[in-house]
Amino acid sequence: MKKNSLIFTICLALSCIFISCKEDQIETVNKDQSKILEQYVNHTIAPTYTNLASQTEQLVADLQEFRTSRTQGNLNHVCETFLAARAWWEKSEAFLFGAASDFGIDPHIDSWPLDVNAFNTMMSNAAQIQAMDAEDGDVYAGERLGNSLLGFHGIEYILFRNGSPKSADEITDLELIYAIAVAGDLRNRCFQLEVSWIGSRAPKSHRDKVEELELNTMVNSGNYNYGENLMKSGSLGSTYASTVSGLMAIVDGCKTIADEVGTSKIGKPYNGEDPNYIESPYSQKSIEDFYNNIVSIENAYLGGIDGEQSPTLSLHAYIGSLDKNLDNRVMNTIAYAKNKIQAMPTPFVSNYTNPANAEAITACQTLDEVLSEVNNLLSKQ
Repeated sequence: MKKNSLIFTICLALSCIFISCKEDQIETVNKDQSKILEQYVNHTIAPTYTNLASQTEQLVADLQEFRTSRTQGNLNHVCETFLAARAWWEKSEAFLFGAASDFGIDPHIDSWPLDVNAFNTMMSNAAQIQAMDAEDGDVYAGERLGNSLLGFHGIEYILFRNGSPKSADEITDLELIYAIAVAGDLRNRCFQLEVSWIGSRAPKSHRDKVEELELNTMVNSGNYNYGENLMKSGSLGSTYASTVSGLMAIVDGCKTIADEVGTSKIGKPYNGEDPNYIESPYSQKSIEDFYNNIVSIENAYLGGIDGEQSPTLSLHAYIGSLDKNLDNRVMNTIAYAKNKIQAMPTPFVSNYTNPANAEAITACQTLDEVLSEVNNLLSKQ
């Protein structure tokens, strides 16, 4: 009996040691996952939205300066600022989940095609023009114009023709009133995105503007902003039940935009489903938009924008530690999608039925499928 008792005691001790080690391993993994979430919020989302907010703020200032001094140089500068802001927006589309979706910011600032008939009707309405020219014209535009007249593409319509800045003397004062008001609303909504994700780290002037406009910034009107909510995945109060569910949300965001680029942005015009469904037709930067959408996936997977990526605190590193082959496939399919988009003939608005576009569509669909495998792997952790 003593011998059996000793064996039982040894087995029990070994079992406890095994369980303790297993718990330590789980805790280590969870900590690593939390650090990946922190890296993602602080080095992918935060700088992207901060740059977007800064560029849209500058866009308003540049438009106001152009209205004061109608030189071609000033207009060209406005167009450069617009394209810089546009690039940061497209690089954010892998994380449209959260504030951009919950507060309807995505359709508010990035719906297309522009409703040209409604635009012409609006421009003949003296009362609307007067309201947009008032001190709170940005608020009027945001509340009264509707998504088909707001955001990037309304401003793009004023500034560009056939892929180039218009001549300075082509743009009327009425059009500038509209563009400044819409740009002000665009800036306000980008401030909202920034504050929603990084809270008090956003510039005070941006936070003050969001507060003045009474724009929502907290998850479910609760105590967490969107960055805190994701970084606290698995903790009490977060909408994410676990750190794994937080990581899977990142991948879902990547999957969504990979599918949208292939199926909708390229696919709808290419397949004849909707030949008018062409993003950025006036600046003719559609292909740049598509490419930057894939960059948004790359930044999410690598845990940061250029210059802020971490070799260890990323989905890339974590998936590589679980399944190196799958990680290699993700990296290869991201690179392949970027290459196939770059190989599309420009401008897209004049070449949307070109056979080369089918390869870009397939590349995006393949990326979506490989990312599904990533989430399947994560779900088992």
